[in-house]
Amino acid sequence: MVILTYILQGILALMFLMAGFGKVSGSNMHVEAFKKWRLPQWFRVVTGIVELAGAVLLIVGFWVSTSALAGSLLLAITGIGGILTHIRVKDSFKDTVMILFLAVLSAVVFFLYL
Repeated sequence: MVILTYILQGILALMFLMAGFGKVSGSNMHVEAFKKWRLPQWFRVVTGIVELAGAVLLIVGFWVSTSALAGSLLLAITGIGGILTHIRVKDSFKDTVMILFLAVLSAVVFFLYL
């Protein structure tokens, strides 16, 4: 079970590192998405920082399990916010499925560490 937890943790860390870096650096895709969702651009940067912090906590969590617990909880909560954002603007399931998957994966990692 430990190996499965580490694999899921690694996948989550990589996904949120990429997403967080894209948001913080202002990639065109993320800028346009936040416009579509009617959210301010400063919130894109804050979201990116939160995602990067969660990813770093997951990476540190390979050695310190409480860090992985905190990181997975932070990312699960962030994922719930993302899901609610997609619902609020009536995005299709296709547009919502990735954050839904990442939120569930984050919750699974959280419960595997309890």
